[in-house]
Amino acid sequence: MESIDPTIMIQYVNSTKLLGLIDTFNQAVGPESFIDDFYDLIWNIETATTYGLDVWGSIVVVDRLLTLTETPAYFGFEEALSDPSVVDDPQPFGQAPFYNHESATSTISLSDDVYRKLIMMKAMANITNCTVPSMNAALMYMFGDSGVCYVRNDGGMAISYVFEFELTSAELAIAQSSGALPSPAGVTVNIVQQV
Repeated sequence: MESIDPTIMIQYVNSTKLLGLIDTFNQAVGPESFIDDFYDLIWNIETATTYGLDVWGSIVVVDRLLTLTETPAYFGFEEALSDPSVVDDPQPFGQAPFYNHESATSTISLSDDVYRKLIMMKAMANITNCTVPSMNAALMYMFGDSGVCYVRNDGGMAISYVFEFELTSAELAIAQSSGALPSPAGVTVNIVQQV
């Protein structure tokens, strides 16, 4: 408590032992520093540290550890292209290996700064109306520092997240497996990198 004098009954105001006990107890359990630490380290997402960000991540349902699925280029023919804007797959003889039905995955742990942005983006995705402008705003919030990115309506219940820069492994993991990129229900989502 900040001021304990008004809480002491008048008959005990001059009791030095009682006042000493109350003062010692007040210093031991005073919540001021706890409240300040709680606000700075957990509640305020702008200053939250690792534990606080993990709490926020569980609230908005987004994990710090993300799975990155490697998609290397394989041998194939031009007819195999499902998306003509993807230029690195398939590759001709002597340029890429045959497809072997194995998918290489790795786990990425996000730093506090990247995880903070991901939490805010997931919070935006939780309340968005999934229009193209609102999805573009979320994309620019998360990836705008890296380059140009936008949502493209491909028609036929499909959209693409287009990145005109090469995604880092953390950014690719966010796009692939975080679940934080907003998308309308029942719409197929593609990730396109145009480097």
